[in-house]
Amino acid sequence: MTDQQVRIDEALETEATRASLDSVHLEGLEIQSLTQWQLARRKFLQHRLAMTALIVLTIIFLAALFADWVAPYPFDVPNVPDRSLAPTLEGFHIFGTDKIGRDYFSRTLYGTRTSMYVAFIVASLSTLLGVAVGGIAGYYGGKLDNLLMRLTDLFLTLPFLAILLVLSSFLGAGNPIRVAFILAFLFWTTTARIVRGEFLGLREKEFVEAAKVLGASDNRIIFRHILPNTVGPIIVNATLTVAAAILVEAALSFLGFGIQPPFPALGKLISDGQDSLTTQWWLATFPGLTIILIALCINFIGDGLRDALDPKQRVK
Repeated sequence: MTDQQVRIDEALETEATRASLDSVHLEGLEIQSLTQWQLARRKFLQHRLAMTALIVLTIIFLAALFADWVAPYPFDVPNVPDRSLAPTLEGFHIFGTDKIGRDYFSRTLYGTRTSMYVAFIVASLSTLLGVAVGGIAGYYGGKLDNLLMRLTDLFLTLPFLAILLVLSSFLGAGNPIRVAFILAFLFWTTTARIVRGEFLGLREKEFVEAAKVLGASDNRIIFRHILPNTVGPIIVNATLTVAAAILVEAALSFLGFGIQPPFPALGKLISDGQDSLTTQWWLATFPGLTIILIALCINFIGDGLRDALDPKQRVK
C-alpha cells in the first residue's frame, strides 16, 4: 500500500468519525451544533405572530413597491363621472373615490410606497448615526462619553413634535427625502443610548482584553469583536424605528408639514378626508387602517426578532 493510499484511508476514517459524531443519539435526543444565527432563525420561525406579521407586511410592501402595476388607476388622474363613490367592486373601486373621482385604493398604494420609502431612509440614517455616537461613547468613555451623552440627552429633552414642525417650516417640507432627513436627525438618540450600554458592558469582557493584549487596534476591536455582539439590539431597534417613522411622517403630513402633493402620502390622504367623515367615511378610514396595520406588523416582527436574538431564550 502506497503512502498516498494510506493518507486517503486516514482521511476517509476521519470523515466517517465526524459523520458518526454528528449523528449521535442519546436517549432519543440528537446532538447538534447550531450557530447563533441558526438558533435565532429557528426561534423566529417558531414565533407564529411574527411570521404572520412578516407575511402580511411583505404582501403590503410588494403591492406598494409595484404599485405602478398593481394599482388599477393612476393615483393623480381625476374621473369626474366616478366622483364620491363608496367602496364598490364595480370598476374595482374597493376603497371608493374622492370628490374628483380619483381611486382611493390606488392613492393608498402609492401613499404606502412613499411612507415606507421615507421610513426605511429614516431607520437607516438614524441607526448609522446612533451606532456611531453610541459606539464611540461606550468604547472610549471618559470625557468623550460624557460630551456625547449630554448631547444625546439634550436631543431627548427637546419637544419632539414642536422641533419637527419648526424644522419642516424652515427647511421646507413636501419632498420625501427632505422629510426623511428631518426625521432621522431626531430619531438616532434611542439607538445611541442602546449601543452605548452594550459597548460599556462588552468592552470589559475577557475576549476584548485578550484582543488588546495581542495588539489589536481599536478599530479592529470595535468592528470585529464588539459590534457583531450588538447586532441583535440594533436590528430590533431599527425595526421599531421603521414603525415610529411611518407614524410620525403620517402625523406631519396630516398637519401639513410633511409630504405634500404631487407626492402621495398616507397622512395627507387622511387630512384630505377628515372634513367628509360623516358623508365619505372611506376617505380617512382606509389610509388610517393601512397605517395601523403596517405599524402593528412591524411591531410584531420586532417582538419576534427580540425574542429570537435574546440568548437567554431557549429553543423548544
